[in-house]
Amino acid sequence: MRFASLGSGSRGNALLVEAGNTRVMIDAGFGPREMSRRLARINLAGEDVDAVLVTHEHSDHVGGVFACARRFGWTVLLTHGTLSACREDSAHERITIIDSHQPFSVGDLGIHPFPVPHDAREPVQFVLADGVGRLGVLTDAGHVTSHMVTILDACDALVLECNYDATMLAQGSYPPALKRRVGGPWGHLDNAAYASLLARLDSSRLRHVVAAHLSEQNNSPLLARTALSAVLGCTPDWIGIATQSEGFGWRDL
Repeated sequence: MRFASLGSGSRGNALLVEAGNTRVMIDAGFGPREMSRRLARINLAGEDVDAVLVTHEHSDHVGGVFACARRFGWTVLLTHGTLSACREDSAHERITIIDSHQPFSVGDLGIHPFPVPHDAREPVQFVLADGVGRLGVLTDAGHVTSHMVTILDACDALVLECNYDATMLAQGSYPPALKRRVGGPWGHLDNAAYASLLARLDSSRLRHVVAAHLSEQNNSPLLARTALSAVLGCTPDWIGIATQSEGFGWRDL
């Protein structure tokens, strides 16, 4: 199994996971033209992707889902709540409704969705496995639950949203209402919260940890890396960063 990001941030998200002959996208915040451009960077085309897993209905995650699905023939897998919250006409012959607690398979990938607290209709995140390695993905959550800890335990790789640094958010230019939303229990997690989550996990199998969805106004790669590396006892540069413009290249498990 291997995985790569096409971009991560408030202007669009897309994470690609490959196992055997199966390629699955997690979210598609880019339209078909931009998606094709970004896929070409990792030597793929839109038609090489089998399906897209949708975490929730916010535009930076779902903005390109249905247009890309129609253009490239993807199957769209999402919860009933996410589908009902999508404003765009989502009529598509290859939509599959998933249960937020029920594992399923797409080709060579086993996928375990799990619910997260976020200000969306029925948001989920995912653990993906190919029988050898496990990749845990957690973004857009306002607080950590015991179920999230159980699901993410003993993964071989983690992609974690380090959205903001608490001091930068408090001192930054966001209006008070937006600060409360971002830092609230249904918003996002900061660097310290993700470090605390990591400390609760069995990290003995970890080969990759990537900080994702960093706020351009309220965080920095150095701060995110410093917080996560302190828990793992590694050097800060071992922690990967998923950027908005480039994402990150293929990582193997």
